[in-house]
Amino acid sequence: MVFKQFLPRRIFTESAPAGKNVVIDSMVLEAVQDIDTTEIVAVEDTLQDKKIVFKKEKGIQFPPETFEEYKGYQHLIDFYEKLLQLETKQQGKVRIAYFGDSMTDGDMIVKDFRTQLQDRFGGEGVGFVNITSESAPSRSTLKHEFSSNWKTLSYLNIKHPKSPFGVNGHVFFVKHDTVNPVWVKYKANRYHNLLQLNKPVLFYGKSGNEQGRVAVITGNDTIIKQLEPNNVVNTISIAPNDLKAFRAEFIAADSIPFYGFNFDDGRGVHVDNFSNRGNSGLPITTFDKKVMQAFNEKLGYDLIVLHYGTNVLNYGSYNYKWYEKRMARVVEHLKECFPGVAILVVSTADKSTKYDLEMKTDSAVVPLTLAQKRYAIQSDAAYVNLFSLMGGEGAMVKWVEEAPALANKDYTHFNFRGSEKIGGLIFQQLNEGYELYKKLKGVKPKPKPNKTLIKKDTLNRKKDTVHAK
Repeated sequence: MVFKQFLPRRIFTESAPAGKNVVIDSMVLEAVQDIDTTEIVAVEDTLQDKKIVFKKEKGIQFPPETFEEYKGYQHLIDFYEKLLQLETKQQGKVRIAYFGDSMTDGDMIVKDFRTQLQDRFGGEGVGFVNITSESAPSRSTLKHEFSSNWKTLSYLNIKHPKSPFGVNGHVFFVKHDTVNPVWVKYKANRYHNLLQLNKPVLFYGKSGNEQGRVAVITGNDTIIKQLEPNNVVNTISIAPNDLKAFRAEFIAADSIPFYGFNFDDGRGVHVDNFSNRGNSGLPITTFDKKVMQAFNEKLGYDLIVLHYGTNVLNYGSYNYKWYEKRMARVVEHLKECFPGVAILVVSTADKSTKYDLEMKTDSAVVPLTLAQKRYAIQSDAAYVNLFSLMGGEGAMVKWVEEAPALANKDYTHFNFRGSEKIGGLIFQQLNEGYELYKKLKGVKPKPKPNKTLIKKDTLNRKKDTVHAK
């Protein structure tokens, strides 16, 4: 009551958000049941008053940071070392799992983040792709079609599936159909670094069914491959070379859990987009450790990005301590599933809500970004304040009103232009830490080409050409 006279007329939504692009996962609904929506609870922030000093690791120690400016590059040292080996020696490869919600639906943001990394460090391929996907029609980096007789189970609404979820948070089964084939089809689009379906590999799980087969159809050729679902995670190469397109038909494959296909050239950087509309991030705790470790043995992750927040903003409270604690458990669980992996937390972006007939930054945005930063610090994870990067207070209104617009009229989601800019901003901060890492490590910068000498050399070549004529 003390605060009531100072608050805008509309702070909280009358109901939880739902719709075509914003849906809700079951775990966040359970988590908010005990929240008192009638009070604003002040949360003590002991972290905000202290300097964050990092421990030296492998001879590297990043400068201390304040809570306000926290980025946590210190926790990306192993990841940065992998990038350095790629850049200087063209050795090894780097893989990133990018977990997100509707903000990364259809490969938005991630495709531009991936492109900049591959342009800088090499690598081709779109990475891991589901068997079915609700965002397939809107995905520009790949043409993805599938038959209607697939059964899809998601960690957003099922806690204990009959077979464990894959690294994408899904598991797929063929529906028994004696008439219509069960199939999935992929085709590469003309997108930078993704012109081919690089070395396609099918991932599937354990089953007692020894009769399952997959027919791979490319043009007029069909190859039948036997499935051997003996391990918790199994793989089968669809083709030894890159393909432009293929159709896979699944024969007598009842009860075999399928996860998806991986496309990468085996070098440089690869980024898998694991987006789920409505995801708060909390369902990641349902991952089976042994299954994830098996995925990691085959894919080898170096960095996991957690990009959430859109679906956590409107639950009637500014106290996000509940989310902070639960996401800290998510990070702890991920470190057990993927030993040695670095974690990068990307905060919620700005979101606008109407207050007294004017669109303004939603009052819950800043409290949520602070909770996300706190769990990143407490979990030894790096942090990107996306709200700040895009301009802070009132930024979403400006992005929507830009000409051309950078965000949609829902004042929540970015369009293709905005997503490209956001992907670039996240890459820039990651790269800023990488350049600082190289400086702390004593890596000498590459000498810049001498423009005067290049110009003289060009002139000399032209003279030589004239004399030759």
